[in-house]
Amino acid sequence: MKELAKILFKFRSYTPVPFVIHMLVFYNGNPLSWIIGLIILILGELLRFWGVSFAGSITRTTSSVKADQLVTAGPFAHVRNPLYVGNILIYLGFGIISLALFPYLQIIALVWFVFQYTLIVSIEEEFLESKFGQSYKDYKANVNRIVPKLKAYKPENAGVIEPNYQKGLKSEMRTMQALGVILLLTIIIHLVK
Repeated sequence: MKELAKILFKFRSYTPVPFVIHMLVFYNGNPLSWIIGLIILILGELLRFWGVSFAGSITRTTSSVKADQLVTAGPFAHVRNPLYVGNILIYLGFGIISLALFPYLQIIALVWFVFQYTLIVSIEEEFLESKFGQSYKDYKANVNRIVPKLKAYKPENAGVIEPNYQKGLKSEMRTMQALGVILLLTIIIHLVK
């Protein structure tokens, strides 16, 4: 499983492609699905943007797991993997917008991405625990992996990490461009059908 996790980590940017293709080919959206799906999609992207504003562009690496510091502020104070939670919300939002093969594609996508991220997170956690030791163990014991907590985690001797929204925007630009292209294709398909 560890080898599969490494492969999924390396190619995680491409695993949504089959779902996007199915979503576009079998598009069956309506105005209500657009409203609900777009809200969920935007929430997912905002969560990703908030996360990269704290963690930086190091979250974009695909060759190996890396971290210069243990980030426990911002969205990371509520959930250990806010970018993956954001991704799942984005995929769910697109699935609802399209209503493609509803509800089967959405359920399969949700199960797949939870499975994928669970494997990926296992190798990330192993790395973080070896690099940050007890600090990471304490963080892991207090903050959920995927389901956010309302109460923020505040470690006793943590330094102040300020978000850099400009760098966050720069780091997230590629994701936003991809989302824009997929949304544009979805709009065209909606107008043609």
